[in-house]
Amino acid sequence: MNTVINDLKLTLNKQSNKSIAKSMQRFFKEKLNFYGISSAAIGKISREYFSKIKSLPKEQIFNLCEELFKSKIWEESQIACNWSYNVKKEYKPEDFNTFKRWIGKYVNNWATCDTLCNHTVGEFVEQYPEYVKELIKFTSSTNLWVKRASAVSLIVPAKSGKFFSEGLKIATLLLEDPNDLVQKGYGWLLKVYSQVYLQEVFNYVMDNKKRMPRTALRYAIEKMPKELKVKAMEK
Repeated sequence: MNTVINDLKLTLNKQSNKSIAKSMQRFFKEKLNFYGISSAAIGKISREYFSKIKSLPKEQIFNLCEELFKSKIWEESQIACNWSYNVKKEYKPEDFNTFKRWIGKYVNNWATCDTLCNHTVGEFVEQYPEYVKELIKFTSSTNLWVKRASAVSLIVPAKSGKFFSEGLKIATLLLEDPNDLVQKGYGWLLKVYSQVYLQEVFNYVMDNKKRMPRTALRYAIEKMPKELKVKAMEK
């Protein structure tokens, strides 16, 4: 397993580009470590190396993911997120504790949070819906990324209207959070739900807009018809 990780790191180093790394940093408030490799190239490398480990037991693949997360290098974290999703057919209830630990310990930016939570955690919750209550608990965390995870983990299920009442509860618990990345997270969730439950989300926004930060409000109404947007933005 160490050979796979070492080979992967060598490949990433060979394709690194300082100019691209500098450009990537512009999208993040936090100072992050990058090789400077495009998302398309990362996806290709991720698939290439996963083909070498796909026959391993899930637990060993998760151990490899952990090694990648530990580096705190953005591209390695993205690959770890991809690999953890690739074994989705093997998820078991106890895996939630692993995902929760990864979010709390290793996630340090919005892109890693969203990649891990949209896909791995979102898929897990669809398979084991009883765990949505654990996402609700995330809202009380002092960790910014855990709080964002509570909302963005439901983005994919929300596209088909799943967990709507729980999603609204998460939005309500995060409603006045001062961090714009948390606001954008639950605002994004409301926006996705509005594509299925337009009137219900509009009513929710109207009921809460005096308390809802404008950042979250703008995200929530982005896909609504113009006349509803105008009403929602009225002071």
